[in-house]
Amino acid sequence: MPSTNEYFPTVGTISFEGAESDNPLAFTHYDENRLVAGKTMKEHFRFAVAYWHSFCNENSDPFGVGTRKFPWDKSADAMDNANYRLDAAFEFISKLGVPFYCFHDRDLAPEGKTIAESEKNLNEMVARAKDLQNETGIRLLWGTANLFSHPRYMNGAATNPDFSVVCHAAAQVKAALDATVELGGENYVFWGGREGYMHLLNTDMKRELDNMGVFLRGARDYGRKIGFEGTFLIEPKPMEPTKHQYDYDAATVLGFLHEQDLAKDFKLNLEANHITLAGHSFAHDVQLAAQSGMLGSIDANRGDAQNGWDTDYFPTNLYDAVEVMMILLEHGGISPGGFNFDAKIRRNSTDPEDLFIAHIGGMDTFARGLLIAENIINNQEYKQLRYGRYSSFDSGNGKEFEEGKLSLEKLRELAISSAEPEMISGKQERLENLVNRFLT
Repeated sequence: MPSTNEYFPTVGTISFEGAESDNPLAFTHYDENRLVAGKTMKEHFRFAVAYWHSFCNENSDPFGVGTRKFPWDKSADAMDNANYRLDAAFEFISKLGVPFYCFHDRDLAPEGKTIAESEKNLNEMVARAKDLQNETGIRLLWGTANLFSHPRYMNGAATNPDFSVVCHAAAQVKAALDATVELGGENYVFWGGREGYMHLLNTDMKRELDNMGVFLRGARDYGRKIGFEGTFLIEPKPMEPTKHQYDYDAATVLGFLHEQDLAKDFKLNLEANHITLAGHSFAHDVQLAAQSGMLGSIDANRGDAQNGWDTDYFPTNLYDAVEVMMILLEHGGISPGGFNFDAKIRRNSTDPEDLFIAHIGGMDTFARGLLIAENIINNQEYKQLRYGRYSSFDSGNGKEFEEGKLSLEKLRELAISSAEPEMISGKQERLENLVNRFLT
């Protein structure tokens, strides 16, 4: 039965108090109604809370059991606890003032002994979640299916060499899509946690990739049939848990989507920590996806360069936030996706208020990043230094080249008739110093 208890009784509604505030339970920069570049901050970010890390993750790690004690885990019955957890989640999200949440099917409802029982559990929780959405105005940014935790998926889900496992994965995705549509979810995510390989000696890579394409086309077709009008998203990650995952990075996924005829329905859900594990900067994959018109949503977190694995820390790096917000401002934003905090509080963060403080810090970081980014991209010196480098393509032969009007032979003739090109500085240090001036 749902609980009427308050799970975060020491925390009230989080409000904006401004940059001079020293209240750790208030926003200093995120003012949801503030207009920036023609949109409110709330519209720019479309922040979401990740159900799994915030309400299911007990801060366990490979070396120890969890350190968080959940007041909503108070029954021997898993469905009772699922109901209590849902109450806690909507209380938290309401107090934080975030408009969206995201979930895996197994976050919301426990897996049953049979497919039918699992679907029954999920349907029951979806009905309650729908009621709470209607009461609070909180919406579902995206849903997904957990196709990586169960032992049956040890060799993958859609790419599994055992067809019976693929069938189980399909049943789970069908139920998750049904749930997403019922809750008005705006997107649906595929994260191929085990869609990859540990060794090529026992892997038919082409067959697995083609099977993944077949699976995703089937999911797309079913989603459209039941009325899902949103965007399907794929979330890249290079490795961990597999040695090599097929959705390695943004470029890899874009190539796969075009090869498998999925690019019209699918975009990318980019996670910062996954991008850095692939050896790129956070901004790199965001830029690549945005300029391709394929940026769907962002999982906002960060890694730790000293740890070198998927730590999923809350984002507090202002420079990263500025770079990403500059890209989004220049490419029209992120809707109908958003910024989902796929992030964990630290193992030794055990007070209920720590979860609020972590989200507040991430939201304020991106809010500051947005304000700084707007000032930078409107700065004439920045525009000249960045785009002035390409002035030789704005007219004459350079313009004709970009329009595809010059042959290779003609380019050779122009090279012969021209003097040795001058060395033109990229002014990288000057640009870095310019950006740093805005960070104060």
